[in-house]
Amino acid sequence: MMQNLKKAARSGGRYTEIFPYDIRWAKVEEWEPVMKMIWRTFLRFDASDYSEEGIQNFLNFITDEKLFHSFLTGNYQMMVALDKDAVVGAASVRNRNHLSLLFVDEAYHRQGIGKQLLDCFCRYLKTEAGENHMSLNAAPYAVEFYRRIGFEAVRPEEEMGGIRFTSMEKYF
Repeated sequence: MMQNLKKAARSGGRYTEIFPYDIRWAKVEEWEPVMKMIWRTFLRFDASDYSEEGIQNFLNFITDEKLFHSFLTGNYQMMVALDKDAVVGAASVRNRNHLSLLFVDEAYHRQGIGKQLLDCFCRYLKTEAGENHMSLNAAPYAVEFYRRIGFEAVRPEEEMGGIRFTSMEKYF
């Protein structure tokens, strides 16, 4: 189902691609490139909002072998956005419907990739997994993005282990 979720439209009799990137389930061999992209993007956009402890805790999370093992066993689902063969975005879900990571490479920001990744995950959660909502813990940098696409804060900003976040939810 999720093998290729390109959107296209007919315009004046000619075929026009609206969303030129492929979105699909991540493959095992993409794990390392995904985590490298996430780390680069985190350092560029999120790290300044975190203490040294928070930065280290984030790095520990994305490099933890247990997380990779959860991915391998299907308990940590991940979708990727690809520009040809290059990973340019990724989103992952844990605990059935909690968005764990959503990152888009800096060169691809503001092209709708994050929104499309979330739309695909929400559609999957609703139609295939029987879920009725998605939760997430938004970094300060991302709170407005999530608000714009329909998520609502359920608690004020918190900090845990040096990581600042706002708990948010969206019902489908």
